[in-house]
Amino acid sequence: MNEKKEVGEKALDYIKDGMVVGLGTGTTVFYSLTKLGELVRKGLSIKGIPTSKQTENLANEFGIPLISFSEVKQIDVAIDGADEVDPELNLIKGGGGALLREKIIAHAAKTFIVVADPDKNVAKLGSFPLPVEVLPFGLELTKKKIQELGLIPHLRQVQGDPFRTDNGNYILDCRIPDKPNLKELERELNLIPGVMENGLFLGMTDKYITLDRNKDNSIVVRHR
Repeated sequence: MNEKKEVGEKALDYIKDGMVVGLGTGTTVFYSLTKLGELVRKGLSIKGIPTSKQTENLANEFGIPLISFSEVKQIDVAIDGADEVDPELNLIKGGGGALLREKIIAHAAKTFIVVADPDKNVAKLGSFPLPVEVLPFGLELTKKKIQELGLIPHLRQVQGDPFRTDNGNYILDCRIPDKPNLKELERELNLIPGVMENGLFLGMTDKYITLDRNKDNSIVVRHR
């Protein structure tokens, strides 16, 4: 059984004709996009707004029509994955490097749906390093200010070079101190000049689709 495929496709139950859909990034959302492409070919009429160039390329490959923010007043539903999900449906996102665009689209959506396999469920956030998108300019000063909050930041690299987001920025993957006040941490991070956004998605999830391994891997839809 492909757990990611099951939960990714389940999200399409909430997509209706005429909707504007935020299209997330990641391995589970890949299956949402694949299924959405099939439904479009069968006559479903929707418009998508991608959270990354990777997703844009997949949408084009699967025949999902795309539009820009300038063409819409709101997003009806956004579907995205997560790196960690706590019992209150707070998230850490950004493992794929698209957290800034993902947060913009999630915030603009009337309904934000998260799809993830049960391995992403945690008792508390923080085992997965918190991604923070930062400007390359002034990197060392920004990094120092983040350290002053008690985090341990490491510059994300690919083959020895700094990873670049679709926005041309860097990612600092940060170890979170034990028992942090997440709302305060989110606020303080975003007050640092040079920080574009962080991967804490607090109180944003409307529906969370996963599997319950204690109940024969049945699909579970949790609501905020």
